[in-house]
Amino acid sequence: MGTWGIGPFDNDTAADFAGDLDEAAAHERTPMIRTALERAVNSAEQLVTPDAERAVAAVALVVAQHPDGEPACPNYGPSEPLPEFPEEFRTLAVDALDKVVGGMSEVAELWDEVPDGRKWRQDVLRLRNVLAPPVPPQQEALFAL
Repeated sequence: MGTWGIGPFDNDTAADFAGDLDEAAAHERTPMIRTALERAVNSAEQLVTPDAERAVAAVALVVAQHPDGEPACPNYGPSEPLPEFPEEFRTLAVDALDKVVGGMSEVAELWDEVPDGRKWRQDVLRLRNVLAPPVPPQQEALFAL
């Protein structure tokens, strides 16, 4: 695994994906993000590490456009401007992250074997929580009535 940190772009695959986005024509960037997310969501077998790493990077870019999000990695993320993504990307991004950390994910298995695996999962959860904030227990009780 060419990985140097827990961040969404802290691996060779995601950094290369950012480079591919920068080299792509502006009208090709949104479909590239959609494809990265859909490959993760639609994986019927085990989600392979490169697809998972691209999906996490794509999610970070979706989160960066959310009002509660933060900018994507300035060092290894794309440097070219990205178009505004469709609102539906937020749900797709949450579904992709659920696959990335699920039981059929090669990258999750790899992270579970190293000391920083817990930090990686927390970082993925942080991204997910921007797009789908957890329901506070008090509100959850109201929905149960």
